[in-house]
Amino acid sequence: MKKLKEKEISSKTVFKGKFLTVKQDSVLLPNGEIGTREWIKHPGAACCVPILPNGDIVLIKQYRYSLKREMIELPAGKRNKNESFEECARRELEEEIGYKTNKLTFLTDIHPAIGFTNEKINLYLAEGLVKTKMNLDKDEFLELKPTKLHDALKMVWEGTITDVKTIIGLTWVQKRFG
Repeated sequence: MKKLKEKEISSKTVFKGKFLTVKQDSVLLPNGEIGTREWIKHPGAACCVPILPNGDIVLIKQYRYSLKREMIELPAGKRNKNESFEECARRELEEEIGYKTNKLTFLTDIHPAIGFTNEKINLYLAEGLVKTKMNLDKDEFLELKPTKLHDALKMVWEGTITDVKTIIGLTWVQKRFG
């Protein structure tokens, strides 16, 4: 069996932002050579598939600066320091769509960009929603888009929804509810 593991020799921080850290590591490769790995250290995030009492899924539309366009997504956000993934999911759900959940079910975890970040997103199904009020961050602007599951999946297959966490969350819920 081939050895594939790379061993860190040294690591340095190239950039440290508010929540992302860019690292540059020297590694010992499986063939004995030395290689360089640049990667982003991420605190992790949580994403919810919120099901309204009428059965609609709450999608959001927001502008994503890195892509210079509006995207349709499920509500999600990064974890705060010392916050569990479940706490993050509950907080983001209320902040972004103005609902608390009485039933939060873990679906899966995903690693959306394994080539350059250690980001992990836990996906949850949020049911038994109770209306509260949105509490967006001061630099966060979004539009709620309640959508039937089959319509959301149609947007995936048509290429309107391209966000990976949203695609995976919707397909998990489709598998669960048929």
